[in-house]
Amino acid sequence: MPHVLIRNVPKRTLDALKKKAAQHGRSLQQELRLAVERVAAEHDFDYAEYARRMRERIASYAPHQSDSTELIRQDRRR
Repeated sequence: MPHVLIRNVPKRTLDALKKKAAQHGRSLQQELRLAVERVAAEHDFDYAEYARRMRERIASYAPHQSDSTELIRQDRRR
Protein backbone atom coordinates (compact mmCIF):
# COMPACT_ATOMS: atom_id res chain seq x y z
CA MET A 1 0.00 0.00 0.00
CA PRO A 2 1.40 3.46 -0.87
CA HIS A 3 2.47 5.91 1.81
CA VAL A 4 1.68 9.60 2.23
CA LEU A 5 3.77 12.08 4.19
CA ILE A 6 2.32 15.40 5.32
CA ARG A 7 4.85 17.96 6.48
CA ASN A 8 4.46 21.11 8.56
CA VAL A 9 1.21 20.23 10.29
CA PRO A 10 0.56 22.90 12.93
CA LYS A 11 0.85 21.59 16.50
CA ARG A 12 -2.67 22.75 17.28
CA THR A 13 -4.04 20.72 14.35
CA LEU A 14 -2.02 17.65 15.30
CA ASP A 15 -3.19 17.88 18.91
CA ALA A 16 -6.82 18.11 17.78
CA LEU A 17 -6.38 15.08 15.52
CA LYS A 18 -4.77 13.07 18.32
CA LYS A 19 -7.61 13.99 20.65
CA LYS A 20 -10.22 12.96 18.07
CA ALA A 21 -8.42 9.65 17.48
CA ALA A 22 -8.34 8.94 21.21
CA GLN A 23 -12.05 9.76 21.52
CA HIS A 24 -12.79 7.20 18.80
CA GLY A 25 -10.44 4.60 20.28
CA ARG A 26 -8.17 4.67 17.25
CA SER A 27 -4.55 5.40 16.56
CA LEU A 28 -3.67 8.69 14.88
CA GLN A 29 -2.80 6.76 11.72
CA GLN A 30 -6.19 5.00 11.67
CA GLU A 31 -8.01 8.27 12.27
CA LEU A 32 -6.13 10.01 9.47
CA ARG A 33 -6.65 7.11 7.05
CA LEU A 34 -10.41 7.20 7.67
CA ALA A 35 -10.49 10.98 7.24
CA VAL A 36 -8.60 10.77 3.94
CA GLU A 37 -10.90 7.99 2.72
CA ARG A 38 -13.98 10.07 3.58
CA VAL A 39 -12.63 13.09 1.71
CA ALA A 40 -11.72 10.96 -1.31
CA ALA A 41 -15.21 9.43 -1.35
CA GLU A 42 -16.82 12.87 -1.36
CA HIS A 43 -15.38 13.48 -4.82
CA ASP A 44 -17.25 10.46 -6.12
CA PHE A 45 -20.56 12.12 -5.32
CA ASP A 46 -22.47 12.89 -8.51
CA TYR A 47 -23.96 16.32 -7.85
CA ALA A 48 -25.58 16.53 -11.28
CA GLU A 49 -27.39 13.24 -10.71
CA TYR A 50 -28.46 14.36 -7.24
CA ALA A 51 -29.83 17.64 -8.65
CA ARG A 52 -31.71 15.75 -11.37
CA ARG A 53 -33.32 13.44 -8.79
CA MET A 54 -34.26 16.40 -6.61
CA ARG A 55 -35.90 18.17 -9.57
CA GLU A 56 -37.91 15.03 -10.32
CA ARG A 57 -38.91 14.66 -6.69
CA ILE A 58 -40.04 18.26 -6.42
CA ALA A 59 -41.94 18.00 -9.71
CA SER A 60 -43.77 14.93 -8.41
CA TYR A 61 -45.42 16.85 -5.58
CA ALA A 62 -45.32 20.38 -6.98
CA PRO A 63 -45.76 20.09 -10.76
CA HIS A 64 -46.98 23.67 -11.03
CA GLN A 65 -43.52 25.04 -10.20
CA SER A 66 -41.91 26.82 -13.11
CA ASP A 67 -38.25 26.92 -14.03
CA SER A 68 -36.82 30.00 -12.34
CA THR A 69 -33.70 30.17 -14.52
CA GLU A 70 -34.97 33.02 -16.68
CA LEU A 71 -36.20 34.97 -13.65
CA ILE A 72 -32.77 34.67 -12.05
CA ARG A 73 -31.08 35.85 -15.24
CA GLN A 74 -33.35 38.88 -15.40
CA ASP A 75 -32.68 39.67 -11.77
CA ARG A 76 -28.92 39.46 -12.28
CA ARG A 77 -29.08 41.79 -15.27
CA ARG A 78 -30.75 44.45 -13.15
